[in-house]
Amino acid sequence: MSRAEDIFEKLIYFGEDAIDEFILNRQTEELFMDFKQAVSDGKSMRALHQNDRRNLAKAISAFGNSEGGVLVWGVECARDVELGDVAQAKVKVKNVHRFLSWLEGAISGCTIPSHNKVRNHIICSDKNGDGILATYIPKSDIAPLMTTAGSQIYIRSGSNNVPAPYSVIAGMFGKRPQPNIDMVINNKMIEVAKENEEDIFRPVKKTKKKENVVKVRFSLLAENNSNAIAKEVFLSCNTLSVGGDKNKVNFYYDSQLDNLASEHNSINLITPLEMRVPPRALFSCAKAEIRFYDDITEDFLMEGVIGAEGSVPKSFRIYVTKNDLRSFVAQALRKNADLEVLTNEFFSCYLKREF
Repeated sequence: MSRAEDIFEKLIYFGEDAIDEFILNRQTEELFMDFKQAVSDGKSMRALHQNDRRNLAKAISAFGNSEGGVLVWGVECARDVELGDVAQAKVKVKNVHRFLSWLEGAISGCTIPSHNKVRNHIICSDKNGDGILATYIPKSDIAPLMTTAGSQIYIRSGSNNVPAPYSVIAGMFGKRPQPNIDMVINNKMIEVAKENEEDIFRPVKKTKKKENVVKVRFSLLAENNSNAIAKEVFLSCNTLSVGGDKNKVNFYYDSQLDNLASEHNSINLITPLEMRVPPRALFSCAKAEIRFYDDITEDFLMEGVIGAEGSVPKSFRIYVTKNDLRSFVAQALRKNADLEVLTNEFFSCYLKREF
């Protein structure tokens, strides 16, 4: 999953609260996110305003030719001398459902070739029908994308959409497709249970009272999100700090992969030389289980990298400060705790991907 998709999923899950957080924290426009106000009012107009269509086309071209991104409609920005353009206030899109319909109808005609993987989602809508909407634009497999109006090819540079230099365009046309390996984290689950007497990592004495433990479980999958065959797909994951003396991290890897010698709480996997991963394929690498007890003494930090021969490696990390971890474990251990909500919050707040 890409950084852009992470942002899009956060907006879907947290809704208007995520927008409020952006404004409170003065979130800057950046490589993977842009804020726009909509000119189309959805009431007196009968079609998407040219300014909105132009902004949509430039975003599809720039994000699609780069690493993807999210365009948030309905947020006003202010210029900060040190930070750049930061989210300042909500200026909701008028008749957001009508605006969504116009966006959907305009996407295919914004670029040549058209980008058919663009998705829109209404983040929130008030009683007047006004709201905020997000447009998710993944990296295109058929770059370069050229805008139909102005015939310009854009790329994302920092927080701006800029015309692509000739050398970049030439590279896009002549570039052989490369594998693009993404990490997919699936089967996320949190469970509260008693210690297992048969646990070989930390056996429980017969006379000792069993403690409750919070188990965070998830699967690590690799996805070849490209049109190229991938070879020597690798995954390395290392837990640098477990959060306390009792806490443990266990990995269980798939038998089709080779596991190199690694330290406890770590795993180093690579596909055999004869194994080839076809385009769009998704396969299981490993399962992970983190066990948290209620005596948290330090931060938790797990870092990893995934990639393949000829691809750009991508990093991911799970980082929880000791104070946040204490609060999380305490909530999970409460009677009648909503573990589904805690699962979503844990992976939304503490799992980060870096590209």
